[in-house]
Amino acid sequence: MVSFAQLKDRSPRWVKDAANVATRAAALATASQRPAPDFLVIGTKRGGTTSLHNYLLMHPGVLGLFPQSRGKKSTDWFFADSTHSESWYRSHFHTEAHRERVAARVGHPVMGGEASPYYVWDPRIAAKVAAVAPSVKAVMLVRDPVERAWSHYQERTQNGVEPLDFAAALAAEDQRLEGELERMAADPGYHSTAHDWYSYRSRGVYLPQIQNWLQHFDRKQLLVLRSEDLYTDVQAGFDAVCDFLGLGSHTLPTTRTFNASHRKSSVPEPQRSELARFFAPHNAALADFLGRDLDWT
Repeated sequence: MVSFAQLKDRSPRWVKDAANVATRAAALATASQRPAPDFLVIGTKRGGTTSLHNYLLMHPGVLGLFPQSRGKKSTDWFFADSTHSESWYRSHFHTEAHRERVAARVGHPVMGGEASPYYVWDPRIAAKVAAVAPSVKAVMLVRDPVERAWSHYQERTQNGVEPLDFAAALAAEDQRLEGELERMAADPGYHSTAHDWYSYRSRGVYLPQIQNWLQHFDRKQLLVLRSEDLYTDVQAGFDAVCDFLGLGSHTLPTTRTFNASHRKSSVPEPQRSELARFFAPHNAALADFLGRDLDWT
């Protein structure tokens, strides 16, 4: 028997487009019946956001974006698709009636959310989220910033948008990002690809990103989890997230990673040492804020 997913994959492009238009129209018509997200996984890039999102979808109390069959991780509404209405955003979540039906079937309340590593990195997004979902809970994964920078660079080269070697890319970062934050602040609809793609070093300075988020949310609405803790013991990390979100315990059917790079190599020298020195004071400030050792490079 051919599954729905297989049938969808075999369908012509125009059939998929027509189905998407029809789905969006139906969802928009019931947007007032669709609540804002209960949770967001907000980052960091190359820190396990996709893996954590997939683990959460394995929980019977978590609903993916509507329609769930498409398997989307994020709406991108808070940046790339920000020209759409709030109703358009809500149309991506399930109706209260559907949530009630699922809750009756599984025997406990259910919740919905989305994930994007850009949400904590763009300083404008926290305020936008607070305006739409003030009670949302957010999970931020933080990874050794030296390893994160190298993984980010590898991803950009795999995607064909990084022509420089790692040393040159680090050296060019300040120039590439110069003026981008100011342009973003001046134009709410502007999405900076440079700020997203080439922020290898700056994106690993986590504390200012966390503090910016907490300007708009209570501390109890944010969980900061080391990526290494999730990688080392997936079930334990997942349990911590479920406890934070108020979800019951659930044994994961798989603990494999998702969206991991196939290129495994060590951070080259002398960039590893140079980055370690750069991040040392920032890591110390973050450790002090979190009240725990980070044990990073």
